[in-house]
Amino acid sequence: MPNDIKNIARTVEAASVREELFAAPPRILALGEPTHGVDAPLRLRNALFRELVERDGYRTVAVESDAVAGLLVDDYVTTGAGSLDEALERGFSHGLGASAANRELVRWMRAFNDGRPASDRVRFAGFDGPLEMAYAASPRRALTALHRCLADHVDAGLLPCADETLDRLLGPDDRWTDPAAMLDPSASCGRSAEARELRLLADESVALLDAWTPHLLTVVPRETFDRVRLYARSAVGLLRYHHGMADASPNRLARLSGLRDLMMAENLLALAERGPVLAHAHNAHLQRDISSMRMGGERLEWWSAGSLVDARLGEAYGFLATAFGTLRHQGVGAPPPDTLEGALYGHGAESCLVGGAGLAAALGSPGPGPRTSPYFGYAPLDPAHLARIDGVVFMRDVPES
Repeated sequence: MPNDIKNIARTVEAASVREELFAAPPRILALGEPTHGVDAPLRLRNALFRELVERDGYRTVAVESDAVAGLLVDDYVTTGAGSLDEALERGFSHGLGASAANRELVRWMRAFNDGRPASDRVRFAGFDGPLEMAYAASPRRALTALHRCLADHVDAGLLPCADETLDRLLGPDDRWTDPAAMLDPSASCGRSAEARELRLLADESVALLDAWTPHLLTVVPRETFDRVRLYARSAVGLLRYHHGMADASPNRLARLSGLRDLMMAENLLALAERGPVLAHAHNAHLQRDISSMRMGGERLEWWSAGSLVDARLGEAYGFLATAFGTLRHQGVGAPPPDTLEGALYGHGAESCLVGGAGLAAALGSPGPGPRTSPYFGYAPLDPAHLARIDGVVFMRDVPES
C-alpha cells in the first residue's frame, strides 16, 4: 500500500493543487486542520496560500477568526493602518494572534500589498462569528454600526427605532458576555424581552438595508457597503446565537454548533461574491459531510460551514483536509498501520498532497478503519469521508512549534 500511495502523492504546492485536483480553480478553496494551536501546519498553509495568491490570482485569505475584528487586520494589510502588533492583538479571536505563523502571514500580506493598486491587493478576512469558547460578544457593535449607516443615508421615518431605544434595549455589554451562560441557559439574556425586541429590530434593519441597496450604493463606497452587510449578518447571527444560549433543551449545544457554522458559511459566501477565496479552519468546519463531536458524554451533530457552502457552490467549492502522523508533544504517537493515517505514515514522506479519490482507490475496499487519538484536541481523519474530500495534506511528524 505505501508504494501505491507513493505513485499518487505530490508535493504540497500550488502546481499540485492546480494540475492534480481541480479542472478549474475553485471560487473558495478551503484548507482544513485537525487541531488548533500548532504552528507547523500553519507555516505549510502560509507557503501554499502564498503560491496560490501569486500564481493563481486568489485575493482573499480567510481564517477561523472573528469576522468583525478581522476588519482591523484587513485595514493593516491593505493600507498599513495601525501596526502589526495591534492587528495581531485586536484583529484575531481565539488567541490566534499569538501564533508566530499568523504573524508571518499578516507580515507577508502587508509586504505583498505595498505599492500595489487597490484592485490587486490581497485581502484578509475572518469568517467566524464574534464568538469565543467561553462567551459570545454583545451585539452592540454590529447592530449600532448597521443602524448608524441607515440613519445617515435613509429617511428617518423608515428607521425601525431611534438610537436611544437601541441603546436601552442593549443595556450593559457584560450582560451579554457572561461566561456562565455558555453552560447555564438561565444565565443568558438571549430570551429576555429586550433580546426578543432586538431580534425584531435587527430583522427590520436588514430588510431596510436590502430594500435600499440601490440608493446606498450611490452614496457610500462599495467597500463600506460590504462592511455594513457584514455588520448586518453579525448582528442577526449574534442575536440568534444568544437566543440559542438561553435554550434549556437537550439539543442546545448541537444547535449552537450549527448556528456558529451557519455564520461561517454566510461570511464565506459573501467573501466569494468579491472574488476567489482561500479559507483555513478546522476540518470539522470545512468538510462536506455532517460534523460531530462528543461533549459531556453526548454525541453532537450539525451541518458544517463547508457542507452549507458546498450546497450553494457545488464544484466551485474545494476542500483539502489535513491529517497528521504524530503529534508527540500531545501524546499522539505513530498511527496504527491499518488506519488512514497509518497508511500515509508508511509512505515515508514528511509531507505530501494526495487526491481524495486516488487515495480511496489506493487504500482499496473495505479500506482502513478509523484512528483513535489519545489527545481529545486532535481529530483523526475519518476514512468514510474520503469520497467527499478533494485532497489530503499529510504531515508525518508535527513538532510542537
